[in-house]
Amino acid sequence: MTTAAHTDYDIAICGAGPAGMALAALLAGRGVSPARIVLVDARPLAAASADPRSLALSWGSRQILERVGAWPVPATPIHEIHVSRKGQFGRSMITRDEHKVPALGYVTRYGDIVTVLGGVIERLGIPALRPARVTGLDETADAVNLRLEDGRTISAAIAVQAEGGLFGDQPAKARTRDYGQTAIIAQVRSSEPVAHRAYERFTGEGPLALLPQDDEHGAAYSMVWCVRPDTAQALLALDDAAFLARLGSTFGERVGRFTQASRRLAFPLGLNAGVTGSARTTAIGNAAQTLHPVAGQGLNLSLRDASVLARLLAGGATPAHLSEFATLRRQDRDLTVRLTDTMARIFANDSPLQPALGLSLAAIDLVSPARSVLAELMMYGRR
Repeated sequence: MTTAAHTDYDIAICGAGPAGMALAALLAGRGVSPARIVLVDARPLAAASADPRSLALSWGSRQILERVGAWPVPATPIHEIHVSRKGQFGRSMITRDEHKVPALGYVTRYGDIVTVLGGVIERLGIPALRPARVTGLDETADAVNLRLEDGRTISAAIAVQAEGGLFGDQPAKARTRDYGQTAIIAQVRSSEPVAHRAYERFTGEGPLALLPQDDEHGAAYSMVWCVRPDTAQALLALDDAAFLARLGSTFGERVGRFTQASRRLAFPLGLNAGVTGSARTTAIGNAAQTLHPVAGQGLNLSLRDASVLARLLAGGATPAHLSEFATLRRQDRDLTVRLTDTMARIFANDSPLQPALGLSLAAIDLVSPARSVLAELMMYGRR
């Protein structure tokens, strides 16, 4: 690898979440000296490890994590994905057997995956500055100088923003959209759960997803329910019994009766994508694109970013390799963004296209090639 001895590091990765730590581990696995890589994150690892948010990992993402020794992680495998439309004819079922893989994907928790990756980073000896917040940068022809909140400055040949917002003085994202939706997130239990089956149920206000996630009490679901903001406020105001009844009337009886729900959290949904970066900076993960959760592709797209970027930067921490990265990742990124954005816009309102989607689901279930294309995109992205 071409090194930059006049800088503190060759590659500074800002954001030590799953994408950032995976990138660091992949770089080391490709021969980059761990001492020439640095991770910078505002949260201590212990705080990140306590994060209970659920994440969907594709089969392709598992393969990336296996390459760096970050698998297994505590996770529930998905063997089937059931897709349906409330009030409309048509549904589709995607199964692991049809695609000859052990699982279509996995459901894990943010805290579990960063704990495992944090152990990998420690074993590799990659420096991690945390808690440390990047407040801005100064880029020259030869290096990037990162300014930290505590007054320190570190230099690197290349800087990668891997999680959260962009560097303080970098260009804004090129594409933004407010979907007019809020995601209600909770853990729920039902009387007749179907093991290892995930559900995506499209409603008049947005998608409702149930992802199988085992806990210490047995089978449970991680729920993501996308609705209009006023509906979200009404759902948050309900007591547990009324909320579970409302959930049951929307989802139906495929898993029996909903019996328990954890504390509900709410997050506004929007699209942020199209970061251009600069000669010596780039963005991956949430810093490059924040997607609607309709297809569960946020983390998977982030790990594909990390895999390609590591392969290129292992050959030299240079602007030319960043430019090549942008070119190689454009098709996968654009296709994933368009797919999730189109689905989110159709289901964000009472679109006249919604009835046709019920028929589309039926067609996908009947036509094996169409079902295979959908499954391939969900498992691997655009290859």
